[in-house]
Order: sequence, then C-alpha cells, then structure tokens
Amino acid sequence: MSKKKLLDIIKEKMELKKYSLKTQKNYRWWIKKYILFHQKKHPLDMGKKEVEDFLGHLQKEKNLSPTSQNQALNAIIFLYEAVFKIPMKNQNLKTLRIKREDNKPIVLTKDELKQLFYYMSGVYKLMAILMYGCGLRMSELIQLKIRDLNFKLGEVSVSQRIVPLPQKIIEDLSVHIKEVKKIYRDDLNQGYGYIYKGSREIEDQFLFPMKKVILDKNTNTMIRPSITDKTFGRNVKDASIKANLDNKVSANTLRHSYATHMVQSGIDVKTLQKLLGHKESATTMIYVHIVRELNQKNLSSPLDF
Repeated sequence: MSKKKLLDIIKEKMELKKYSLKTQKNYRWWIKKYILFHQKKHPLDMGKKEVEDFLGHLQKEKNLSPTSQNQALNAIIFLYEAVFKIPMKNQNLKTLRIKREDNKPIVLTKDELKQLFYYMSGVYKLMAILMYGCGLRMSELIQLKIRDLNFKLGEVSVSQRIVPLPQKIIEDLSVHIKEVKKIYRDDLNQGYGYIYKGSREIEDQFLFPMKKVILDKNTNTMIRPSITDKTFGRNVKDASIKANLDNKVSANTLRHSYATHMVQSGIDVKTLQKLLGHKESATTMIYVHIVRELNQKNLSSPLDF
C-alpha cells in the first residue's frame, strides 16, 4: 500500500467505481466503525473472526436494522476485496446477510402510481415520474446532472449504464432544464460557485438543485447542491399518505414498481438486470417472483372461463 491514508485510498477506489456520494460516505463511516471497534487495528491484521465479531456486535448489542447491518457488511467486503484484493466469498462467514422481516418490496399498480403523482406537484412530481419512468435508485436521481439527459437519443446516462428516457416527460423536462439553467446563470452572475467537481459549466450542474444556496466551508463560497434524498423521500411519503396508499410506500417503491411493471410487459431478466444496474441476476429475479405471485392471485378455475 502507498503512504496515503487508508480512508483516502478507499475514497479513490469508490470514486473510480463511480459509487454515489451517499454510498461513499456510508461505507467510510462503517469502515471507521469496524476499525475503532477493534481498537484501531489495521484491517490487514484482522480477518474472518474480527469481521464476524463486529457484525455480531451490530446485531446483538446495537440491535440495528437489517438494512444497516447489510450496509456494514457491504462496506467491509468492499474494504477487503476492492482495496486489499482479498476475496471474502471463500471466507465462509458465519454472519450471513440479514433478511428483512418482509423482504418483498412494496409495489404499486399503475392506477396507484397515478394517485401518488396526483398528490405531488412541481419539481418533486417531475422527480418521482422520472425515477419511476427510468427505474432509478434514489441516489442516482439526486445526483443526475443536466448533461446526463440526451433528448436527441432519448437516453439517460446513469452509473455507467444507459436507460431509455420516457417520451411522455420530455416536454416537462425541457421546461425544467431551461429554468434550472437560468438559476445557475444567476448564480454565476452573483459570484457563487458550483458544487460538481468545481466545474463552472452549466451542463455539469445538478438537474434537481436546491432552492437555496449554502456555504461550502471547504471553499468558503456559496454553492447550490442537489435536493437531498430526505427532502424528496419526505414528499413521496406525504403524497402516499394523502393518496391512502400502503403505509410502507417510500421513494424506492417507484424503482420497485418500474421493475415489476417491466417484467409484466415481457422484458427478459438479463435486459432488466442491465437497466437496473444490478450486479447479480438473483437481485433482479425478485421482481419475477413478485409477478408470479400476482399472477397466482388472479388464477381461476377453467370452469369460470
């Protein structure tokens, strides 16, 4: 390893793999927790036992949610496999991925989606429709840049993959982008800085920026970051309550609904896997199982045909 600090190396590896800023932050946090739990021992001086002890601590003593426990496991696997080139699959870890009590994603019908969108407005409605229409992760939606949308080709570039841009929202997106560009030009005239890698090119800026500028303490300049996942998630949740939908509906429900509806339309698993950006086909198969369950519920006796 070089003389660089471990966390700096981890950051470089995640940036190289184009991990979202949120994932980068979460992974570094869990890796620090893992090292501190073992009295600052270097990860190369630890192994299977230390990993199992840490994950067991999170499960039994901290009583963290399955999502948090799995995130911690993913971070540690990344540390050993991506940074130290030590494979973890052959370690036979006793601490397996924790299954959620209800591992089946919440999926809305198209009519329910219409209800949800009805109770949303402005930029949040546009974000929700785009997230569903492209099957994006919430982190991907938040991090979209203006240049990621290609109206001529009808494509959206996201996380090293290309997904079709829904034709139905091109006009609304075009109007939105004109407004966003005007906001950034006004920022430039007022001497504000831009957040994305210091670029002053408007095409490099966030597609869904905040309404307000904030002070960037690192550069001591006013910047306009993207709308946060919490703000967007809250708007989706509020709309779902007004629409009297399942109380477990969240922003991620939009992506789950997209995937399920794509399976219902007849798309093959391999193509859907690419569109969703899944590394493993097993993850995509979840939606095939959902559709099968839905079809079974609608089965009837041939006497009733």
